[in-house]
Amino acid sequence: MQQNLRNFRDYYEILGVSKDASSEDIKKNYRRLARQYHPDLNPGNKEAEEKFKAIGEAYEVLSDNTRRSQYDRIGSFWKQKGFNNKQSPKNKPWGNRTSSPSETSDVDPSEFSDFESFINQVVGVGTRKDTRNSTNANSAPKDPFRTSKSKVQYTVPRSTRRDIEARLTLPLEKAYQGGLERIRLEDGRSLEVNMPPGMVTGQTIRLREQGIGGGSLYLKITVNPHPIFKIEGADIYCQIPITPSEAVLGGQVEAPTLDGLVKMSIPPGVRSGQRLRLSGKGYPSDRGQRGDQLVEIQIVTPKNISIEEKELYEKIRNIETFKPRADLL
Repeated sequence: MQQNLRNFRDYYEILGVSKDASSEDIKKNYRRLARQYHPDLNPGNKEAEEKFKAIGEAYEVLSDNTRRSQYDRIGSFWKQKGFNNKQSPKNKPWGNRTSSPSETSDVDPSEFSDFESFINQVVGVGTRKDTRNSTNANSAPKDPFRTSKSKVQYTVPRSTRRDIEARLTLPLEKAYQGGLERIRLEDGRSLEVNMPPGMVTGQTIRLREQGIGGGSLYLKITVNPHPIFKIEGADIYCQIPITPSEAVLGGQVEAPTLDGLVKMSIPPGVRSGQRLRLSGKGYPSDRGQRGDQLVEIQIVTPKNISIEEKELYEKIRNIETFKPRADLL
């Protein structure tokens, strides 16, 4: 196979699929091989790098129905003689095609050193050679291997520029802070992206020229649920537990925020379920302004107490004047 590849690249064999493989099978095998031979995963391995390039070249042709059809038609000639000699093989029809003048060019097969160069020109892979100075541009398509004077009229496939999408799931802290994030795409590429701060679920981030053929890559953002914080618009909700004595006497407690712990004042006699506001500690809005953080108080009673604590609670019960059930009588 190595000797044949000098004259012909069998794209089906490179991708490990049969000639009647579906587009989905071609795409599936391409992604698998691209990941396997990606240069990021094989640093310094020239053989893997060349294999990766060949895989990309094969997929570029076989993933496009027009190019694949041209490749299948041209590929049947690859074992025939005809390059760098004047011998003509048995006549074999090239096939009738119709193309607009703006999309056609003439190619003289004798100008190419091997079949690989010729097929690169026809299906649009590799460097194209300008052969537009022909005086036989409007002649009917002929066998490309007949003589050095024969000309082939063919359709030049235009560059495939396509936008692609990828999904990126982030923890809330990373979505809030933004910054550099390394992402790996299904085609095997690894990108380092400077993400904006204040990302939210459903947001789309456009990365120019990171798609197919210079198209754009659209990142669909999903922010994982957080065990403490709940985002509602630009506001953040959370709960903090306090002791009965803190609820009665009030004072300062530490409350968690996305910026770290902050001191928060608890008023005396605070109730369970009461919400306190931390101004400017919410989530950034699309205008760059931050909302507030609403802290819901949860009074928690201890399950296990010391003997001294029990004695003090008993003393408080004997002397307290607060009657929470007075209205029920």
